[in-house]
Formats: sequence, C-alpha cells, structure tokens
Amino acid sequence: MAIDPKLLEDLENRRQKARDAGGKDKLEKRKEKGILCARERLEVLFEPGTFQEFGMHAQHDCHAFGMEDKDLPYDGVVCGTGFIDGRPVAAYSQDFTVSGGSLGRIHAKKICQLMDYAHDVGVPVVAVNDSGGARIQEGVASLSGYGQVFFKNVYLSGVVPQIAVIAGPCAGGAAYSPALMDFLIMTEKNANMFICGPGVIKAATGEHAELEQFASAAAHATVSGNIHLIAQDDRHAMALAARLLSYLPANNVCDPPHDLDYPINTAPDLGMNELVPDSPKKALDVLQVIDRLVDPESFMEIMPDFAKNLVVGFGRICGVVVGIIANQPAVRAGTLDIDSSDKGARFIRTCNIFNIPVVNLVDTPGFMPGLAQERGGIIRHGAKMLFAYAAATVPKITLIMRKAYGGAYLAMCSDDLGADLVLAWPTAEIAVMGAEGAANILFGKQIKEAEDPKAEQARLVEEYREQFASPYQAAARAMVTDVITPAGTRTRIALALRATLSKRDTRPPKKHGNIPL
Repeated sequence: MAIDPKLLEDLENRRQKARDAGGKDKLEKRKEKGILCARERLEVLFEPGTFQEFGMHAQHDCHAFGMEDKDLPYDGVVCGTGFIDGRPVAAYSQDFTVSGGSLGRIHAKKICQLMDYAHDVGVPVVAVNDSGGARIQEGVASLSGYGQVFFKNVYLSGVVPQIAVIAGPCAGGAAYSPALMDFLIMTEKNANMFICGPGVIKAATGEHAELEQFASAAAHATVSGNIHLIAQDDRHAMALAARLLSYLPANNVCDPPHDLDYPINTAPDLGMNELVPDSPKKALDVLQVIDRLVDPESFMEIMPDFAKNLVVGFGRICGVVVGIIANQPAVRAGTLDIDSSDKGARFIRTCNIFNIPVVNLVDTPGFMPGLAQERGGIIRHGAKMLFAYAAATVPKITLIMRKAYGGAYLAMCSDDLGADLVLAWPTAEIAVMGAEGAANILFGKQIKEAEDPKAEQARLVEEYREQFASPYQAAARAMVTDVITPAGTRTRIALALRATLSKRDTRPPKKHGNIPL
C-alpha cells in the first residue's frame, strides 16, 4: 500500500517554507549584498548531500507577547550535521531573515540539543552567529536560553573543538557564546561584535565611539584580541573553519589527523643555514624559519594581527600535526609582553586539550620592560605562559635559535618547564641576561679603567658568551639535549615528533590547576 501523495506533498510544502526562511524578498536582498543565507552557509561548509537537519519543524513559543500570529520557520536557527573532508561535524547557523535571528526558548533549545549530540558522539561544533540578540517578546525566557547555551559551551570546552563564525551582528550577551569557544572567525564586512553599542557608551560615559573602532573584525583582530581569524566573506569564513578542523581531532580522546605515511627526508636543508643573520643584533624573521620547518603550505597562523612579537599556529612536520609557538625577533625584538603571553598561553592550552604536540622556536631577549607593562600586570600575564607549558602533557620540543635570556628562557618551555627535547643552534645564547649587560655589571670597573674601554668591553662580552651563555655550557649541564646545525633542524624535529607521539604523562588527581587569570 503506497503512502498517500497528499502527505508527501504536505511534507514538501513544509520543507519549501523552511527553505524560504523569512521570505524570498529578504533572501534576495542579502544575495544582492553578497551575503549568504543561513542554509547556504552550511551548504558551503559541508560536503554536498551530507547535511542532515535537526529541528526543521520547530516553532517559537506562540504565547510570547505579541507573537501569537507570527510564523518563525525553524525558530530562526538551522541546526544539523554533515561531513567535512569525510569527517562528521555538527553545526548551527542563525538566520537573520527570521525575526532578526533573535534567540528565544526554542531557538536556544535547538542549539543545546545539537551541542549535547556533539558531546555524546564526540564531534566538533561550528556555530554561525548572525543575530539581533535576545527575543524581547519572550522576556526572561530568552535570557534563560542564553544561559543554557553558555553552560553547554563550557560543558563541551576541552571535549570537542568549538569554532564560532561571526557573520553578522553579535551584540550584548550573544557575544559571550563565541567568546567561550576555541576559535573565532569574523567576516571583514557585514559583521560586528560588542557588548555595548555606540549609543549606550555615549549615554554611560559621554564617549563618542563608532562601531569600526571597537566592534569590527579589524578592531577585534588587532586591538582587543577577541578573534583569531578574519574572513573576506562568508565563503572564506567557512573555508577557514574547515581548514582549522583539518588540524584538530574530533574530540579530546582522539589523536589529531596525522599522516604517518609521510616520508622523513634526512637530507640537510642548507637554506635554513642562510636564514641566520651574521650578527646577533640583526633581526631574524621567524616566519621564514617556520616556512622551511613545516611541510609545504601547511602552516596556518592563528591571530596573525595580534601581538605580532609572538607567532602561533598549526602546521605539519613530515605529516605530524603540530602547534608552533615562536618568538618573532622582527617585532619588538621578540620580547614577551602582556598580550603575547595571553596569546601564547591560550594556544598552548588549546594544543594540550586536543593532543597536538608543541614545537617552540626561541629567540627572545626577555620580557618587555616598561611602566605600562608592570602596571598592566606582566607578572600575572607572563605567569600564564609558565603555567600553560608546565601543565601541558603533550610532546614538547624546544629549539633555541639565538637569544634565550632570563625568565623568558623559562617561559618559552625550557627543560625545567617540561620540554621533552631541547635543541639549540650554535648561535644560541642562554643566560640570565644579554652578554653586554652582564659584562657591564660584572666587569664595569675593569672596563672603565682599561686603556681601550671599547676593546676591553668587546673582549669581556665575548668571553662571557663563551663561558656562561654558550649552548655548549647549557648542554654540559644537561639543559640542552643537543646542539645541531640549522640545516638539520627539520629532520631532528621530525624524528623527535615521531618518537614522542606515544608520550604518556600522568599528573596528580585534581579538578584542575588554578591558572593566574
């Protein structure tokens, strides 16, 4: 007995109504502006034909104030699962054409149900934010909905990867769900994120502020450090989310997607030798080192526009997924400051959660000096780096390229902070402080009284370097595993990564450590 054709027709009509979202006119206007609709964003994210929707027929609370006759398809949020590069992922996409993408009780319930599903089956979550905020007509129920979503964000944190895409307005309390996720991607245009808008700021403080100053992707990427990546448009945002997931495991008990069939080429890379400046006073561009260290075109820098004196990102070294933390001597001499410490600590902890080995490239003269840094809490912020490295149980491999002075030597994952291997180039200098400063403190009187103070200072600086700052001195004290040529760096690190993937590090039972926030 065949199914009644009227039932199939009714089902198709309901589906078409959902596809039309808030109306064909609204969809057309977005298309004219080059903005994808909620469903199109997920279609771009997932492999064709793999999307399975959750809650297409869900509806808002019809008893909400003034909304008895309102029709809100799928309550303004498209939820479901699909495949990216053959791997399952859960995602939701808020629909601004349906009541401004506002969040109400059912809207929140759909998101929470999807996140519970992601937790239970162990798959990543991608959240596309495009909402006017809480649905005022539902009163406190909408605020309760946000609280439930925040709770699920924290519940999933450290279990499955969470990626937020800011593709439209994301204001007030709505901004906190993305902020609780692992990575934030924001489109360059048509998107903003803030707690208080220009009007509220003006009324409360008297300050005149345009959205571009504090709510745009550029402001968040360069000044506040609230987002990790800027996308040119919706399609680019989905591509960035997919690329991020290509480095991450499905959940915290899985290994990252390593390619252990990738061959290890043991031939020296003589080009790496050429990158090292002939003088320790000349800046080394660490991005060039990273480019030669990782597999071709595999490096994905995270937060490239924030705290540029520290470079962090994902890459592959002979097929092994790694997180790279590197001082950038070309910016502020590679010093560690408040912002770079926050940036580094967060990235280290993200790698640790998802079982991603960490490779550290060291060339730093120390922590940034200055009244603003001291008053801003550089002690507390710098301690985050120490805490993150010491708490991390993933493989940790450190390469000291040149300067490694004072507390910054420790903060970049020294042997004492738990590095599994510490390699050094012959150009490395490991000491409490720079050779010139140390020589002046230790031999100041001798230098002043010399016939040729400059020559005497140069001699003593070189003597100090050789006796107290040489990588061989550190190696003699078992603080450096080996001194290697720059040309042999990729091979040595690749072999070390393969050898440490089986690492197991059991810590004392506790809820969690108390990182200095």
